[in-house]
This record gives sequence, structure tokens and C-alpha cells, in this order.
Amino acid sequence: MARNYNWKTGCDVEATLSVIGGRWKPVLVCHLLEGRKRFGELRRLTPNATERMITLQLRELEADGVVSRHVYAEVPPRVEYELTEFGRSLEPILMLMQEWGSAFKARRLAEESKGDQSARTA
Repeated sequence: MARNYNWKTGCDVEATLSVIGGRWKPVLVCHLLEGRKRFGELRRLTPNATERMITLQLRELEADGVVSRHVYAEVPPRVEYELTEFGRSLEPILMLMQEWGSAFKARRLAEESKGDQSARTA
């Protein structure tokens, strides 16, 4: 959550990024679109993120009302995360980001392939 964001005069895109900005927040939200997940599942699904970073990003998403955390009184304790109704409203935004990312990756791969072919013919 952006602590110094001005909610009265700030840009709406900035408001959105204050909630879902962060390297792993959109990735975590995408995984939670599939349903409720335990921390360990989220950790396995985001192997390049540290446990600490996943924890921090989940806490911020929870503070912003995007994610809810469910703690079960069991031994060992079981904690699950799921999107709130508000969090689910991010789905169309993230799907557009996913489409854009797919097109961008294809473009970059085509450029690299073109560069490789030029190098071979030179």
C-alpha cells in the first residue's frame, strides 16, 4: 500500500498501482484467481520470490482488502489465502496484462530469432 499516495488528488492509475504494484502482487493475485491457496502452494508457484517477499506482498494485499487470510486452529496451524470480492474485480485487468505480456514475449522471441538468423547468414 502506498502510504504517501494522495487519495484526493492522485492519478487513478497511480491508485491502482499503489494496490497491485510490486513485483509479485499481480502474480500472487493471478494464482489466487484459481482459488484458495495455502502459503506453501503460493511459494511453490512463485519460486523466484523469497518467502519474506511473498509474506510482505500478501500482507499488503490483505491490508488493501484484495486478499483475505484464513487461519485454522489446527496443529500444525493451517493458513489459507483467497481473493475477496474486491480482489476478484482485478481479474479483467490481470487478464489484459497477461494478453499484453504474451504478445510482448512473442515479439521479443521473433526479434531474437530474426537476429540469430542474421548472424548465421553473415
